[in-house]
Amino acid sequence: MKFSEKWGDSIESAVQLALQDLKLSRDQVTVTVLEQPSKGFFGIGSKLAKVRVEEIIKEEPKAVKKEKAVAEKTAEAAENKAKEAPAEAKPAAEKAEAGQERANTEKKKRNRKKKNNDRNREFKIEGEAVQISARPEGLTDTDDHPSKEFLEKLMKEMGLEITVKVATNAECVYVDLDGKDTGTVIGKRGQTLDAVQYLTSLVVNKGEDEYIRVVVDAEGYRAKREATLEKLAYRLAEKAVKTGRSVRLEPMNPYERKVIHTTLQTVPSVTTRSEGSEPHRRVVIEPAKK
Repeated sequence: MKFSEKWGDSIESAVQLALQDLKLSRDQVTVTVLEQPSKGFFGIGSKLAKVRVEEIIKEEPKAVKKEKAVAEKTAEAAENKAKEAPAEAKPAAEKAEAGQERANTEKKKRNRKKKNNDRNREFKIEGEAVQISARPEGLTDTDDHPSKEFLEKLMKEMGLEITVKVATNAECVYVDLDGKDTGTVIGKRGQTLDAVQYLTSLVVNKGEDEYIRVVVDAEGYRAKREATLEKLAYRLAEKAVKTGRSVRLEPMNPYERKVIHTTLQTVPSVTTRSEGSEPHRRVVIEPAKK
């Protein structure tokens, strides 16, 4: 049974994505809503809709089933009769044919193993992680900063026990959140953390002539998320090459899309691009044209 699980800003958009993936029409599938969409509070804690779309398998007519059953029994009887016959009675040509078939099967297995090994070497992750959001060098810890004041007030209003540590240099503000409620701050796939980072960036850059980069992290989540995205990128790139078809990822924010693009820059067998509009813009991985 074919099925597809997709995310979308609404249930209907998620269903349409799944239908495109399965290449089926609405009357050929059943739809199960796995997660209801939610707008959240000022963008914090917002959730996408998730659905599972399954192909409807039509039951064969009784006459067709009966014909298949008769054919299977006839084939089984013939096979049993062949097994009961003495080995000496088999013609030499039949033995030679069986030997050739075994040889072809072994050859196919060796070729398949070699192909898989070559693909594994091609998609082997070498070197260090991308680390797009890595902590910059030359930061100085500071207790007096607008970002710290804003975040401490925000955490208090949200009823969360979080410690805010801020380090800065001339070009960047790096904030580390720690405490028992960091899971709530991070949210699903880091969506809440991204919203907090966006709001903090607005506060820091208000009235500034030059843009200051703001990174808000929580217990090393950014580095862990990047590692997860890297593995996902390599796995889906391998799928695109193996199937010869484009692979569309779930909607991601600009930072996560950049991780995917950067990771696959060194894989010559695929290309990447982004499609759609925010906040539902996604990465598409395509086999490279030969």
